[in-house]
Amino acid sequence: MSSKDAFHTLLADLTAQIDGRPLDAALDQWLNTAHGAGSPAYEQLRSACITGVAEGWLCEREGGGIKYGRVFKAEDALHRFSVDVVDMQDLAGPHHTHPNGEIDLIMPIDDSAATFDGRPAGWCVYGPGTAHRPTVAQGRALVLYLLPEGQIQFTRT
Repeated sequence: MSSKDAFHTLLADLTAQIDGRPLDAALDQWLNTAHGAGSPAYEQLRSACITGVAEGWLCEREGGGIKYGRVFKAEDALHRFSVDVVDMQDLAGPHHTHPNGEIDLIMPIDDSAATFDGRPAGWCVYGPGTAHRPTVAQGRALVLYLLPEGQIQFTRT
């Protein structure tokens, strides 16, 4: 099994656990309790992302100082979540809205204390209709995005 296939399997297992749950503070808390920084699931996903970047199938595009890429489109095997990963260091990305919400996994790299939108390593859940300018500060981080139905709308704000 390729490392990309193994990554897909990890994500399918995770999305099965969150399928049908509201994207809200309760999900944020549950993800950080069950699969937060230091947990086996977190470490497996972090390792898979680092491997994917090294092998070139993650974050294969670059623009504005951000390496990024959609690794999987929304599909039934992933419970209708798309999967994107970005590699950012001390910068803000483009403003966008989340029509159906967004689930982020924050993975600091190189033992940095990097934060994403002020949040440390772990999960961050944005509900439907929210918007932000994704910002990594205090170092470098990989951020995995799960988007219901792959929905994201970039804005000019």
